[in-house]
Amino acid sequence: MGKVIAIANQKGGVGKTTTTINLAASLAALEFRTLIVDADPQANSTSGLGYNPKEIENSIYECMIEDVQTRDAIIQTDFPNLDLLPSHIDLVGAEIEMINLQSREDKMKEALAHVRDDYDFIIVDCSPSLGLITINSLTAADSVIIPVQCEYFALEGLGKLLNTIKIIQSRLNTNLAIEGILLTMYDLRVRLSNQVVGEVTSHFQQMVFSTIIPRNIRLSESPSFGVPVLAQDADSKGAISYLNLAREILAKNGLMPQETV
Repeated sequence: MGKVIAIANQKGGVGKTTTTINLAASLAALEFRTLIVDADPQANSTSGLGYNPKEIENSIYECMIEDVQTRDAIIQTDFPNLDLLPSHIDLVGAEIEMINLQSREDKMKEALAHVRDDYDFIIVDCSPSLGLITINSLTAADSVIIPVQCEYFALEGLGKLLNTIKIIQSRLNTNLAIEGILLTMYDLRVRLSNQVVGEVTSHFQQMVFSTIIPRNIRLSESPSFGVPVLAQDADSKGAISYLNLAREILAKNGLMPQETV
């Protein structure tokens, strides 16, 4: 049964979608069958892999609300071992439509239950909110990665997210674990970046991944080409960093010895 990892932070612009696409692509490159679930109405993971959300027939929305079979909505990407369960703008209305449904927090968990055995990892790109879709994502997940950008106000809102995770752990998903806090957008030349790394590490210690994701032009460019950074420039700092993150996660889960490039 595949491990479901949610990428969550209600703060926008911290690198959730970049992490989703490139971590999943790195796991796939290491020959682990991987599914990206785009659980954000902005559908950036979908467009970032080269698909037009307006042309998507079935998405995670139809699987959660209209009982479409999950396998019927999954797209096989051009990258070996990497599939996509896309999103589109209709997901915005899902929170309202789910309000009166029974077990509304379990809709994504039910949708993913049909395909968990098909994958080694399922990576869920959460929306930048703590609404019902994000709660669904965390209820469906085995663990959560929290991206934190190395910028001013980095810790802003993090306490609220951790409190939400505690509530979900106590009421909806007792098995939910924190996979780790991921520092993103690190710039070696900026003193503030180093201060944030020190502050986050001192606060959260072992919860923080050893791998730090740098600011990298290739990471910024690759979504416009509809490919993971590995496919655009495998030797770039961004690609190497996400491969190292994938290896760190695999080592943490006892699936391979950790080796860094």
